[in-house]
Amino acid sequence: MTPNTVNNDDILLKLCHSVSHVLSSTSASQISHAGMVQSISRTRLKPDLGCFSIFDGGFSGLVVINFSADAAIEIYRRYMINMGMPESELAFSHTSDDVGNVMGELMNQILGDFIGKISTELQTSISQSQPKMLTINKELTISVDTNLDDAVARRVSFKTENNHIFYLEFAMDKTEFIRSADFEVDEEFDLDSLIETHGKQTSKKSETKPDMLGDPNVKGLVADDADDLLSELGL
Repeated sequence: MTPNTVNNDDILLKLCHSVSHVLSSTSASQISHAGMVQSISRTRLKPDLGCFSIFDGGFSGLVVINFSADAAIEIYRRYMINMGMPESELAFSHTSDDVGNVMGELMNQILGDFIGKISTELQTSISQSQPKMLTINKELTISVDTNLDDAVARRVSFKTENNHIFYLEFAMDKTEFIRSADFEVDEEFDLDSLIETHGKQTSKKSETKPDMLGDPNVKGLVADDADDLLSELGL
């Protein structure tokens, strides 16, 4: 691969970054992914909690995240506590509907972050299906087949702050994006940071700017200027 090309594994790495970033920030904990990527023949939903979403557009693919019960509960509880929920009101079992709903919402945020980055960096548009979450027992494994052209499938392991493991499985069309010589990626900016910086600058100017209208000398100058203007107009 040259610096001017982006292939399947580069896109997978962006997805891994989105998973780590979203789950770490929303749960106020450290979520990391392994440095090794495993090549697999097909994607599967596995115990204890499996979530998947299909995307389509500039390229097609499938994202599956298989959480162990411990990993799901840890992320769920950290997320809810970070949102201000009292610990006494939280579920303790990964089979709870509340856990499934929260993990599905987090999956939605992960894909939203991923699609945003892909849309900016690769100048292509993709859309996602609503993530589906299934509680799976130890004896059940579900294969998820998609109509992909020359599919590439990968698995990456992730680790929570308490060392609980979960897996991302990813399948997509074999593809390659080639950067043209005159193409430049628009720099991303943080709107909240921009507003905050602007607010600080405005506040600083307000603090350092003298109260001109409160100065009697200035008021006199303004009045004199107004009188001169009226005289010139013959009023």
